[in-house]
Amino acid sequence: MRAVRVSGFGGPEKLRVDEVPAPIAGPGEAVVGVAVADVLFLEAQLRGGWGAEYFGMTPPYVPGTGVAGRVLAVGEGVDRDWVGKEVVAGISGGGYAEQALVPAGNLVEIPDGLDVRTAAALLQIGPAALRLVDAAKPQSGDRVLITAAAGGLGSLLIQLAKAAGAHVTAAARGPEKLGLARELGADVVVDYSAGDWADGLEADIVFDGVGGEIGQAASATVIRRFFAYGVPSGGFAEVDTAEADRRGVEVTGIEQVQFSPDELRVFLARTLAEAVAGRVKPVIGRTFPLARAAEAHATMESRTVLGKTLLLV
Repeated sequence: MRAVRVSGFGGPEKLRVDEVPAPIAGPGEAVVGVAVADVLFLEAQLRGGWGAEYFGMTPPYVPGTGVAGRVLAVGEGVDRDWVGKEVVAGISGGGYAEQALVPAGNLVEIPDGLDVRTAAALLQIGPAALRLVDAAKPQSGDRVLITAAAGGLGSLLIQLAKAAGAHVTAAARGPEKLGLARELGADVVVDYSAGDWADGLEADIVFDGVGGEIGQAASATVIRRFFAYGVPSGGFAEVDTAEADRRGVEVTGIEQVQFSPDELRVFLARTLAEAVAGRVKPVIGRTFPLARAAEAHATMESRTVLGKTLLLV
């Protein structure tokens, strides 16, 4: 079968399509015929060599931590009723491929009324958005600032914060992204390509999906709760915790969007139900065939994509 492998740390050209052996389901496992593979900005960072010591990535490897498709086979101890069902699942790697090996406990059936692309797009950002909003508990009239507001996660946070009655300020770069934030319901949009973009802003809650200097500027605006989970800038926002304590600001890090397999399955099922009910809708900005995974990474790294990027197999 075909799979995309990272042949070595470096640019998008390090993503190469190879023929590899098809997976075989062992005890407690399932083989999924991948229709859609989720693509994360983090995967592009890891391919470039960032975070190798933390994530333990060593080329060659097949990236991809989320897939949607149809169950082709199951191993010993797995209910055979899964075979033939359309599912979405988080995995530890190997998603950029025609078939993926999935722990059976990670399988979530895609409900009627939802297509595989939407399910794949929601796989990782949906649970993260729901958990962030659960923790923040925005109320009617709360002022919420969202950075990377036109990204996959940011676009969902706008929808959920507005549904809670919050006043949303969306921060992004460029007129196209700001236009999307307005369409999604943001009350105010700000372009952080301007150095003074955060001057005069005050927020009860900040969701920072960027990190770095932008995240640091956003942290100065908050008076209640700051969520620092974004690293597209190359690092988390550097927050002076002593100053945050003095101001009575609660700071929460990336642990808020990290899930055990059981937690992900529960939040994912809840996300899909919200999507069927029409309460959340992912923005799918670009799709690419599997063989053009390098182009997908290059496009993401250009920071021009709105919402999610997906690979179609």
